Amino acid sequence: MKTNTLKFLAVVTVFLGITTIATAQKSYTLDKSTFAVAGTSTLHDWEMKSASGTGTASLNIANGKLSDIEALTITLPAETVKSEKKSMDKVAYETLKTDKNKNIKYVLKSAEKVNETTWELTGTYTIAGVSKVYKTTAKTTVTKDGLNLQGTNKITFTDFGMKSPTAMLGTIKTGQDLTIKFNLNFNL
Repeated sequence: MKTNTLKFLAVVTVFLGITTIATAQKSYTLDKSTFAVAGTSTLHDWEMKSASGTGTASLNIANGKLSDIEALTITLPAETVKSEKKSMDKVAYETLKTDKNKNIKYVLKSAEKVNETTWELTGTYTIAGVSKVYKTTAKTTVTKDGLNLQGTNKITFTDFGMKSPTAMLGTIKTGQDLTIKFNLNFNL
């Protein structure tokens, strides 16, 4: 009789453990976040910013610690990325081919924990209609409402089938390298 009771308790314990793990993942929504892309030109360094992204994340946060990033998707309307100059914005939108590609997207493929606050994210960026997989190191901070995720990634115009923009009949040229910066807040 004791053996059957012990087996029953073991099965119940395993079932409860699996149930707890399955329900620990929660869906979070992107809120109050900033995105930026920075580069250089023969005239000056430049940066364009947006705070208009939308997205969701499936996260496991327990006891104030992030233990899993199961899913993460972000959509950024391309024409919300702005500089301080309308002429630069126009050139950027032509380069991004926003007439046909309204959004910049990111979809997580996998996440690997490096330490308590650092994660290695592998995901697909879709820019100007071209998709590429990149690894991104991100810093995480668990907040009272969810998670803050910050990081940068280096890309080039040619990675996404774009030509470096020029202005003033080619006398001002944009450098090939770009830096994507993000500061994302995911809340319940």
